[in-house]
Amino acid sequence: MTDDAVPDLRASDADRERVAEVLRDALAEGRLDMEEFEERLDATYRARTYGELTPITRDLPAAGVAPPAVVSLHKSAARGDGEVDGAWAGRIVGGEGSSTWAVAVMSGFQRKGRWTVPRRFTGFAFWGGGEIDLREADFAAGEVVINCVAIMGGMNVVVPPGVEVVVRGIGIMGGFDHREQGVPAAPGAPRVVITGFAFWGGVGVDRKRRRNRGDRELPRGRDRHRHLGH
Repeated sequence: MTDDAVPDLRASDADRERVAEVLRDALAEGRLDMEEFEERLDATYRARTYGELTPITRDLPAAGVAPPAVVSLHKSAARGDGEVDGAWAGRIVGGEGSSTWAVAVMSGFQRKGRWTVPRRFTGFAFWGGGEIDLREADFAAGEVVINCVAIMGGMNVVVPPGVEVVVRGIGIMGGFDHREQGVPAAPGAPRVVITGFAFWGGVGVDRKRRRNRGDRELPRGRDRHRHLGH
């Protein structure tokens, strides 16, 4: 899609997805806040013509096009790791966590969205599963510990780009995912240490950008999940 396209021409689903991708990149780079991102994304999926789509990203760099360099006395350039230099300081808030543990017994749990990760969080899954999503979370300290105990079950920890990950868990007939360990951290980003024990189970680690409408939810089992936690 280009600006010189016929404004009244009907847009396709692929056109809308291309615009949505530009918006997601802009959110990750700090060009849009979450509220404006959601407003523009809603407008994108409602748009029916090129004329309705074009204004949504008119003030944003196109995908794959580098914006002009900006000279500043402060480090504020957008990084490829999905955060803006200095932005992490606002997400390490101190104090207590909003949730310190969660349990899934033949069920599942989720911690996601806007919440504060405590200095130590413990998740336990027995014949069940859990998702601990840190993409939109604040952090009580510059280093937090996620302790995962999975017995015949599994857990998945989702971290945003720029966060340092250290995996120290032990697996017996199970395992911990080490793929995201060793990725360079962004300046000021928190350190997430993943420990625990997996027996006939596993703990996965994914690195993703902040949640958007297209993200899949944790698969739910046949039974309704019981959510236990404090």
